[in-house]
Amino acid sequence: MTKNQNGALMIEAEGLRKSYGSRTALKSVKLKINRGESVAILGPNGAGKTTLIKVLSTLSRPAAGKVRLAGLDISQNSVKVRRHIGVVSHQPFLYDNLSAYENLKFYAEMYDVPDRERSIESVAEQVGLQERLNDPVRIFSRGMQQRLSIARAVLHNPPILLLDEPETGLDPHASDMLASLLRELIDEKRTVLMTTHQLEWALRMGDRVMVLYRGRVVYEEAGCNLNAADLGRSYRECTGAHL
Repeated sequence: MTKNQNGALMIEAEGLRKSYGSRTALKSVKLKINRGESVAILGPNGAGKTTLIKVLSTLSRPAAGKVRLAGLDISQNSVKVRRHIGVVSHQPFLYDNLSAYENLKFYAEMYDVPDRERSIESVAEQVGLQERLNDPVRIFSRGMQQRLSIARAVLHNPPILLLDEPETGLDPHASDMLASLLRELIDEKRTVLMTTHQLEWALRMGDRVMVLYRGRVVYEEAGCNLNAADLGRSYRECTGAHL
């Protein structure tokens, strides 16, 4: 893999493979995502979307291939890579019995975030939870928990965000709120890779849209060249499924 000399490439993968026993989840995946670019990946259940996020976030080791995030080889610099990424899953993985503030404080201490009090207040305001910081997470709605997960993901100011179907399980109102929040983060010129199963989300969020099917990238197009009808048709042609 060629190193990008000007640092424009933030996510690079070449020949990425991942297997679980006899099942191959990712098959020679190739990615090149530039600084400040947002890429949305569509695909049916079992396509390999979650596996891809797990590998990129250093939670799972690839079977083969090379992966670099922020110029760092993830197999050799996993600890450093984690300081450059924020991860949001469809499962928030928050401590239910702690308050929103205590959840953020724990993460701030783990990442040695400077000026923690101000940083926590800033991200809470950014996601609209500044008035709920002292409330226990167990009473939060699903949408509020996802907003808190995003606050946690950006607390250490990472240049890369990895999001695995963050809209799953949200009602339309909460989904719209989350989309607006993520759009603001994208507009801050962070590099964003997001998986989704919703066509509308892919079009709304992606500078580029990809389709992952049976562990391979089978389609790619610039978001500005797409509309819902075109993307839906291409998705059906590539996967045999409907969105």
